[in-house]
Amino acid sequence: MYYIKLNISISLNNEWNESTFWVADILKDALISIGFDSFVDTEEGFEAYCPEADYSLDKVKTIAEDNLSFLRNISIKYEEEKIKQRDWNAEWEKDYPSVRFNDFCVVRPPFNPAQEGVQYDIIIEPKMSFGTAHHQTTSLIINFISKEEISGKRIMDMGCGTGVFAILCKKMGAEYAKGIDIDIWAADNAKENAARNQVEVEVLLGDASLLDENEKFDIFFANINRNILIADMETYSKSIEKGGILFLSGFYSEDVKILEAECKQYGLELTAVETKDNWAAMRMLKK
Repeated sequence: MYYIKLNISISLNNEWNESTFWVADILKDALISIGFDSFVDTEEGFEAYCPEADYSLDKVKTIAEDNLSFLRNISIKYEEEKIKQRDWNAEWEKDYPSVRFNDFCVVRPPFNPAQEGVQYDIIIEPKMSFGTAHHQTTSLIINFISKEEISGKRIMDMGCGTGVFAILCKKMGAEYAKGIDIDIWAADNAKENAARNQVEVEVLLGDASLLDENEKFDIFFANINRNILIADMETYSKSIEKGGILFLSGFYSEDVKILEAECKQYGLELTAVETKDNWAAMRMLKK
């Protein structure tokens, strides 16, 4: 059986580095729907593998346009190569590191060993879902969680991806945790990861329209792009208990003031901001 190896080079604002890896994650998720089944990161983007019978470069370009059109100054180059099938997952596993947050927790794939000296061991098989702790936005939220009282709280993980926030909170003693994601493979992956970590997380397929203002949460996570956060902020606020906490990420440092102003309209007060490589995360209090 033959595959097409598509080498995808991405430039955002004329650069490609760790702070732009999230763009590749979005595109990888989308490419699954047209037959791609394996990916390997490169210094300029990633390699994507698709059975020759399912491959269409025109479809790839359409998918990229549909999913990345909100980005300005993005450039994508494609190089095709026909190759014989091989075990790309085994190659991927060799170079997929665990992420450790001091003595608080480690987020690791199941093929990496447990580490000593951490309070919480989180096993995440990411497949194609966002939330492996490698991205700055995920790590910023996990740093916030490490300082928060979670025991006995009700948790919402909106746009849950792998489910890492909900899973970590359950391990910290959360009473109840729910995750929602618009992508079916992310929702399925979150369910699998919850089972793998032996915690109970309710996971739904959908968007913020699934939130019921009669169901309140003590802690609400939303690690999503800025435009969606703004569009759904009122809905988020209605689902948060008075005195509850909203954690936001998925945007740049320069977006903080815009989001703070939006939050104020719905009784959400900024209490802390953390940044990493120009990415930001915010902690909001529901007044």
